[in-house]
Amino acid sequence: MFKKFTFLPIAIMASSLLSLTISLSVEAKTEPVSDLAKYTADYAVSTYQKDMVNSLRELVKYNTLAEDGVSANVNPVHIAFKAELKKQALALGLDFTDDGYVVVIGLGDQKERVGIITHGDVQPVNPEKWTKSPFELDSTTEPGRLIGRGTEDDKGPISTALYAMKAIKDKNVVLNKRIELYVYMAEESDWEPLKAYIKTHDLPQTNITIDAEYPVVTAEKGYGTIKLVFNKQEVPTISPYISEFTGGFFGSQIPEDASATIENANIVLLQRLMRKARGYQGVSFDLELKDSTLTVKALGKSAHSSKPSDGVNAIPYLADLLSRTRWVNNGPGTLVNFINDNIGLGLEGEKFGSIAYQDDFMGPMTVAPTVIKQHDDNLELNINLRRPQGKSKQQLSGEIHQTVVDWNNRFNTSVTELEHYIGDPFIQNDAPHIDTLLSVFSHFTGIIDAKPIAIGGGTNSRLFPNAVSFGPSMPNTEYTGHSEHEFITMDQFVLNLKMYTAVLVELAK
Repeated sequence: MFKKFTFLPIAIMASSLLSLTISLSVEAKTEPVSDLAKYTADYAVSTYQKDMVNSLRELVKYNTLAEDGVSANVNPVHIAFKAELKKQALALGLDFTDDGYVVVIGLGDQKERVGIITHGDVQPVNPEKWTKSPFELDSTTEPGRLIGRGTEDDKGPISTALYAMKAIKDKNVVLNKRIELYVYMAEESDWEPLKAYIKTHDLPQTNITIDAEYPVVTAEKGYGTIKLVFNKQEVPTISPYISEFTGGFFGSQIPEDASATIENANIVLLQRLMRKARGYQGVSFDLELKDSTLTVKALGKSAHSSKPSDGVNAIPYLADLLSRTRWVNNGPGTLVNFINDNIGLGLEGEKFGSIAYQDDFMGPMTVAPTVIKQHDDNLELNINLRRPQGKSKQQLSGEIHQTVVDWNNRFNTSVTELEHYIGDPFIQNDAPHIDTLLSVFSHFTGIIDAKPIAIGGGTNSRLFPNAVSFGPSMPNTEYTGHSEHEFITMDQFVLNLKMYTAVLVELAK
């Protein structure tokens, strides 16, 4: 017997639920943008749009993914990428310093400095999900969008910063501060080389990170990971049981794919799941029954794990489709039961014991299963946390542990806690240039009451003096970095060039 059915969602979930942005209660005191900043920004946009796109085209070609056990200092792709950066920087009349993991591109020789913080590495990518190669800048498939890995996170911002600096150089803007563009080569994988660099180098006194959102990011949640192990075991049964459950790609991506294999299945189970599948929105299911083996695949929507509402997480949706049955505790079945009991379809850990909480400014903690790793004798579930201020690491770790213990005791299971990594949230209260950034943003966007925001992601801002994030993504829009459809719109690319040029003039003149 061979039957195959595919169920598309009744109504596709909106491409992006509005990201949480909570405004500070203090009114920002913004000053008008100077004529010099506006004039230079207009010049940058009228002169360098095409060159900026060509710069990005060259940078996207390099798959600067971290390779396990290989330093960025000897990784041939990273070396080639830095060589391309050097070629572009020198052609623009900028100076270039390669310190291994950190590249610095500069303009001016003043003692006081302004830093622009970016990164050149990228996250993994599944080429099968892309219309063209993710390492070929695609400007034709979807007119108005520049598609490719790194276009938004963070090679697009690098190209923008280069041409903002070039415009300032062209117009002979008198600088009181040197401008330095920092490109770190392991932001997505390992911050330790950057921490080591910072210990031995003097950093700019004023810094902006262009790896997040507008208007200005002054708070970032702490990154966390819960790793749970579910031991595989044979449990004799003539009833349907889950023999395999897979899902996810990497830890900081909301996964769009998940799959389950059910043995001892029959047409009755198939029909029941078919009926239930019709009721979901934003996720589609493919069901295939061959003899007594039923394969069920879920297709959601990938997103950055710091913004789980931008995606549709295939792992809990597939588990939910299977939730009517209490599955035998053989490993995969145990995992599905655990997800349904303790995670569900919520985004904030409401079912995970008592771990859920929120902060008035930073918003709620988010909890998202992102990867199921397959081992010979067990399954490893990785759950991504984005944690605001309000609870200590010790309290949160204790609550996680208690939830697992209670669930094991209730259902006579042996789920093991492999690791709890709980990073610290970051709040910047002292950056003196916040008002300048808000002024530039308000002037060029027309958004008058712009105020600082908090985000779920973590940037290198927390490592640099007086640093806050400024773009490249507009507030309340879908952030596509880490997704399988990463892009930046041409309109946004140009707007970023305008704002970054104006900001650098204001901060360095």
